[in-house]
Amino acid sequence: MPTDLTPVDESLAEALSAERERQHETLTLIASENHASDAVLRAQGSVLTNNYAEGRPGERYYAGCAHADEVERLARERAKRLFDTVHANVQPHSGTQANLAAYEALLEPGDSILSLELTSGGHLSHGHDATAVATHYEVEHYHVEPETGRLDYEAVAERARETNPDLLVSGYSAYPRRVDWERMQAIAEGVDAVHVADIAHLTGLVAADIYPSPVGVADVVTCSTHKTIRSGRGGAIMASEEYAAAVDRAVFPGLQGGPLLHNVAGKAAGFYEALQPEFEAYASQTVENATALGGHLDGRGFDLVSGGTDVHFVLLDFQQSHPDLTGQRAEAVLEDAGIVCNKSTVPGDRRKSTVTSGVRLGTPAITTRGFDADATRRLADAIADVLDAPEDDAVRENAGEVVDGLCDRFPVYE
Repeated sequence: MPTDLTPVDESLAEALSAERERQHETLTLIASENHASDAVLRAQGSVLTNNYAEGRPGERYYAGCAHADEVERLARERAKRLFDTVHANVQPHSGTQANLAAYEALLEPGDSILSLELTSGGHLSHGHDATAVATHYEVEHYHVEPETGRLDYEAVAERARETNPDLLVSGYSAYPRRVDWERMQAIAEGVDAVHVADIAHLTGLVAADIYPSPVGVADVVTCSTHKTIRSGRGGAIMASEEYAAAVDRAVFPGLQGGPLLHNVAGKAAGFYEALQPEFEAYASQTVENATALGGHLDGRGFDLVSGGTDVHFVLLDFQQSHPDLTGQRAEAVLEDAGIVCNKSTVPGDRRKSTVTSGVRLGTPAITTRGFDADATRRLADAIADVLDAPEDDAVRENAGEVVDGLCDRFPVYE
């Protein structure tokens, strides 16, 4: 089976080769990205690309699915072990698809959702006006406290009593602190709502038992299967027995046709790796590196949303410390120095989402490369130097040299 595309499609081969080089020569601090293992890459590029497998194991709409069934069962059983859940569906194509399936399973069109607003750290799929979620459901929002950047659970409860939602969403895209899942479940029960916990960003931390799990607390838990867990790209859903059948129907035939079995194979491979003892060390180091990154940037005069982090990323807020700097500009000048991150809205942000007043800096990918806290602090100095002088070409060049040295010291895909 050919692995080199050059004789077949030179243009595509060149683009893939260039991307591999880009990943080696830059440092990825996008919190939702990681470097999958060779095993995961091979599984996702496997012959399962050729399979249609609508339905579930043992209940397919196509013949020839015996081995596809085995692969999906492996992924499903490994997810159940990782998250200590009675039911897992590993077919969602993404975390967003998992969220849509949860809403489809638990709500009727026109029902209401209460979720965290985007600038407070929520996600588009939790009901932003630009999405299909807001088209099909009535969406209200709660917020973090602007002074602290943290959730005030009594304020969330009050908002729930005001809006009386049918479904409460917890779990976030840019909230760097621990979530009290039990408190959120109690808030949902207090207004007779179902509770969906979205751990898209936290999947690996929860699997490694270094972050509290909402499984067994919330009615349904959705996740991404890449990000902190480094598995096949996609999503998954964990549900109690009460909601398992409804979730499965919502995924197929409700929202998706045939599952991407090659991605399910990647999930199975990544879940196997996450079940190994060394994965806990990786997840712990990821959080340790984020803490080191945030602490060093705080010492360099940057404001951190909520004052720090309990997770795999820090969120820089420029509104007070660097009021002339936008997230858009910060993202661009850091990329110029070989540091890849993403702009992010922050609590109280008055700039539009394409500009923003902050950036999110995550450590999953650099930890996969082998970074420890000392190397992360070295990178933090380069970041601070660039952001303190975003128009200084010489500073960016010096930071780029630091990045080059770190990339060579911690290579990807040797």
